[in-house]
Amino acid sequence: MSFNLQSSKKLFIFLGKSLLTLLEAMIFALLPKQQKNVAGEIVLITGAGSGLGRLLALQFARRGSVLVLWDVNKEGNEETCKMAQEAGATRVHACTCDCSQKEEVYRVADQTYKAFLPAMIANDHGHLVCISSSAGLVGVNGLADYCASKFAAFGLAESVFVETFVQNQKGIKTTIVCPFFIKTGMFEGCTTACPSLLPILEPEYAAEKIVEAILQEKMYFYMPKFLYFMMFLKSFLPLKTVLLIGDYLDIFHAMDGFLERKKKL
Repeated sequence: MSFNLQSSKKLFIFLGKSLLTLLEAMIFALLPKQQKNVAGEIVLITGAGSGLGRLLALQFARRGSVLVLWDVNKEGNEETCKMAQEAGATRVHACTCDCSQKEEVYRVADQTYKAFLPAMIANDHGHLVCISSSAGLVGVNGLADYCASKFAAFGLAESVFVETFVQNQKGIKTTIVCPFFIKTGMFEGCTTACPSLLPILEPEYAAEKIVEAILQEKMYFYMPKFLYFMMFLKSFLPLKTVLLIGDYLDIFHAMDGFLERKKKL
């Protein structure tokens, strides 16, 4: 009897809290959450020497953040540093670092998820941002290795978020970004058969929207919004139906014209 009463109480509490979270989500959908102030906050950006990393650095520079810029390309990173200073960053530090080498990461600043997180937990303050991809949501023909890395990045970020949630670290935020192709040169030659639904994104637009999502502390951010609908369909439709949709949107041939960039020696 006591067990049934306890179970019923737990169920009612769960239903009540679930209803409140749904109502909160609906309210914020109509009234966007206020953006947080990142002036004076330390923002580390990997791959800052070009492309999306550089554009994100400039976005945070305009907001008065203290920037730590990492890139294996020293010349490009220093150029980003100058641009960030001109854009209004209070302080900028450019560090040459190959993030694929663990020793390099620890040598430069004792950082990454593994090295940064203990300090964040100690202060209950920080924001982890994972730039994954739409290729981290669905498998893409011709991108098996890239998809594997982006699925892994998504899984790591999500699992670390759950760990901070279980430890009641409410001051540590997580944002996982999954964009479609961005015109940064990485996917030169790739195409989209449905630009109205799946447009290849302009870099400046993508950077601006990513920063907005971070400042609004969104957990998941997909671009374009059609990806949310695609993931919803994938969650319950039969596999054959999902494949038919992919074929209709010509997603399976998006990589056919891909021009691989030559690696610099």
